[in-house]
Amino acid sequence: MKRKIAIVTGTRAEYGLLKPLIKAINNNVDFELQLIACAMHLSPEFGKTIKEIEKDGFYVNKKIECLLSSDSAVGISKSIGLANISFADAFDDLKSDLIILLGDRTEILAAATTALIFGIPIAHIHGGENTEGAYDEAIRHAITKMSHLHFASTDVHKQRIIQLGEQPAMVFNVGAIGLDSIKKLKLLSKVDFEQSIKRKLQKQNILITYHPVTQEKATASHQFEQILRALDKLDDTLLIFTHANSDRDGRIINEMICQYVQANSNKACEFKSLGQLLYLSALQYVDVVVGNSSSGIIEVPYFKKPTINIGDRQKGRVKSDSIIDVDNKEREIQKALEMSFSRDFKEKCLLVKQLYGNGDTTEQILSVISSTTEINLKKPFFDFPLDKKL
Repeated sequence: MKRKIAIVTGTRAEYGLLKPLIKAINNNVDFELQLIACAMHLSPEFGKTIKEIEKDGFYVNKKIECLLSSDSAVGISKSIGLANISFADAFDDLKSDLIILLGDRTEILAAATTALIFGIPIAHIHGGENTEGAYDEAIRHAITKMSHLHFASTDVHKQRIIQLGEQPAMVFNVGAIGLDSIKKLKLLSKVDFEQSIKRKLQKQNILITYHPVTQEKATASHQFEQILRALDKLDDTLLIFTHANSDRDGRIINEMICQYVQANSNKACEFKSLGQLLYLSALQYVDVVVGNSSSGIIEVPYFKKPTINIGDRQKGRVKSDSIIDVDNKEREIQKALEMSFSRDFKEKCLLVKQLYGNGDTTEQILSVISSTTEINLKKPFFDFPLDKKL
């Protein structure tokens, strides 16, 4: 009998990361794929990206509407509760043998909590990482404690998962799954990319993705204004904005993007969602990525391009030498832009080492899942001396 493997996805970015694994499980004769799409995927405000999943030919077993039309703390908290209720119905019907979750978003927390109560083993991808500026940090570690198989992206993150009391035999450093698509996907040519975004690339080109720093209150407007001011001083530069996610105060950033693009349509464009192919293709042609997205830390260095990482949202992540960390201040961002365009820094980026694996994460995860048929739900806590390095 085939093992039922459920994969949960709630955002455009997450689906792009998971796509190679979804495809591999779908094509494996020993597994039955159960795909659950929720949250931002079903929201027109965020591009209703479930259409991308279906366009790729995957059958979505469950569509979970759980995202309230609100980015306030009250709205997001209620969305988690709604997601718990909806996942309960879904898991009761699907009878999954294993659930695969990636990352640290609120809907993923709801999926993990519900799976825990149902006694369904959880395989968690990208645990053990730090993002001190976001409440994702606490959510990620909470999901780790509810999970049974752990797929870390570096040895540092593997160590941290074990430090949380997880059994070393169940923790695997498999690299970052986002590199799999970069390695295998045929990206767009420059002409096709320009046609897709309906813009000509300029002398300089910048991709901007900025999300709210959720451990801070009412800072989104001021912070994003600093970024816009710094970018606005550039000449002969195309600014490609992608919208913020559904985190608290994300709408403020998206409204500011819309207003800026409307006032500067000659040099700026915006997208609710570029989608995986367009986003990765963009990384080929832009000169620098600006913002605070995890992709700037993990995927962008693979393209040997600089990232200007702004503020504290990604504070604590393992970073390559191509990352320029700056505070959210106009002048600092300007200086970082100047550095990123310099010949010396571009040459430095060409020499960066890959810290997040080699693009074979899917194969490693599939091998572990295939060989791990019995999972003990009664997890013993792994203790070790505080001064001992594993």
